[in-house]
Amino acid sequence: MTVALRTEGLACDFPAGKSLFGRPRAVLRAVHPTSFEVATGETLGIVGESGCGKSTLARMLVGLQPPTAGRIEIEGEGVDRADPAAFGRRIQYVFQDPVSSLNPRKTIRQILEVPLIHLHGLDRAARRARIDEIFAAVNLRPEFLERYPHEFSGGQAQRIGIARALAAAARILILDEPVSALDVSVQAQVLNLLADLKAEFGLTYLFISHDLAVVEAVSDRIMVLYFGAVVESGPAARVFARPRHPYTQLLADSAPQVGRAIGGGAQGELPDPINPPPGCAFASRCPRASDRCRVERPELRPIEGDQLAACHHPL
Repeated sequence: MTVALRTEGLACDFPAGKSLFGRPRAVLRAVHPTSFEVATGETLGIVGESGCGKSTLARMLVGLQPPTAGRIEIEGEGVDRADPAAFGRRIQYVFQDPVSSLNPRKTIRQILEVPLIHLHGLDRAARRARIDEIFAAVNLRPEFLERYPHEFSGGQAQRIGIARALAAAARILILDEPVSALDVSVQAQVLNLLADLKAEFGLTYLFISHDLAVVEAVSDRIMVLYFGAVVESGPAARVFARPRHPYTQLLADSAPQVGRAIGGGAQGELPDPINPPPGCAFASRCPRASDRCRVERPELRPIEGDQLAACHHPL
């Protein structure tokens, strides 16, 4: 197994508030030190509720947010944060809102030419050939290239966003809620397209979503985030069939299904990110929490085979 992406202790802090002299009053830890690997050709699903650190982690991976600490390796080589083009040639980002992520003042051809010019330095003829190839791959008509973003539906705009990511010839795509803004029927079309592109171009995906049904359908492995930390990871089929962390079970029970009442969720409030609790961040909402959970933070450890969970009392 070759490793496409590896992180070691990747973390991100944000200053919270300022004192009279402009110094930060406190530090908000958006992502705790996180280490994981993604194999070449694999789809890693990253799930968690809003505010758990999914998007911050994704932005660090593509160079949009500088990490406070840690290291990113792509195909065994450390990525130099001082060279943004190095990120662009290796890893690309597909945004949640397809229309607003496209420049409204440029035609689709001009948008797709940007990575070809700045990342690969292609001449006009080579750019035209590459754009025609990519547009055919995402099943869009060539005449669309001379139109502007506002002329397209959400599904078409997302295909254009995917085409822009492919134009950079990156082998790893970060898909940040790529279908959440689309109708259900269009979601299925985009997911099928992503599966076809993965096979055709040998891509590796990090698929970020709060929709467990979508993540379960597309992922090989799952990584569950809560309060900026990984609380469970493992093969997708095993995690969904038998979650070991109470928070993962809460997510599964809260997902709406036809014919089943929506779970009531856990009691308690989310911890204060400025003043995090000393023990497990989920303890105040967990029905299995003990005194140990409130004073000792659990470490991510093997529970069964390659399924890991950060819990003192796993399910």
